Amino acid sequence: MPPTLLLAEDDRAIRHALERALALEGYQVTAVADGVEALAHAHKAPPDVLVLDVMMPGIDGLQVCRVLRAEGDRTPILMLTALVETADRIAGLDAGADDYVVKPFDVEEVFARLRALLRRTNPGGVPVPVETAAAPRQTPERYLEAAGLRMDPQARRAWRGERELELTRTEFELLELLVRNAGIVLDHSTIYDRIWGYDFGPGSKNLAVYVGYLRRKLDHPDASPLIHTVRGVGYVLRED
Repeated sequence: MPPTLLLAEDDRAIRHALERALALEGYQVTAVADGVEALAHAHKAPPDVLVLDVMMPGIDGLQVCRVLRAEGDRTPILMLTALVETADRIAGLDAGADDYVVKPFDVEEVFARLRALLRRTNPGGVPVPVETAAAPRQTPERYLEAAGLRMDPQARRAWRGERELELTRTEFELLELLVRNAGIVLDHSTIYDRIWGYDFGPGSKNLAVYVGYLRRKLDHPDASPLIHTVRGVGYVLRED
């Protein structure tokens, strides 16, 4: 069965062009023009993946995302946005989106990001961490622990101390990768490969945005930062 995809885009030309391209790529596409239709279709026949334009009349893409997440729907969501500021992208992540593409986009980039999202919804496609002897212990088998963090990969829940963290799919997988390799510096290319399945290149800010947003959820005034930047190399999870 081909993967089912729900596309919501109010620009008719973009919607039709993207619908044709996605169908040729092998997706079973349902295309709608606004957020009201998107929610109706998502409730009636939940797709394997959603592609939502941010700026739509009535109910926009961010509101659609918030409603679905509030209902417990964890379907992967790719946002399409003409907004290039980091704060705008963070708003999409805050709403529960898993990834975003900035307009004007290359359709091949959309395909690549969708493939990465779908791989992560398949248990066989979950990124394999770069574990070494220095990786944190798993106690018991179900849980991962490191630097005051505890994660339950099966239930996709995470805690810092007694505080449970509300994480999107991408945030959870990024944190899991860092926890499994606590104390080890992971370079940008390795993280991109494990989380997204390919490297966006040196000009991409995708990883930095996700790390920044994850830090906002992890850190608080009474605790030391856990995710550290190793300039020119990558990131490492460790307590100071």
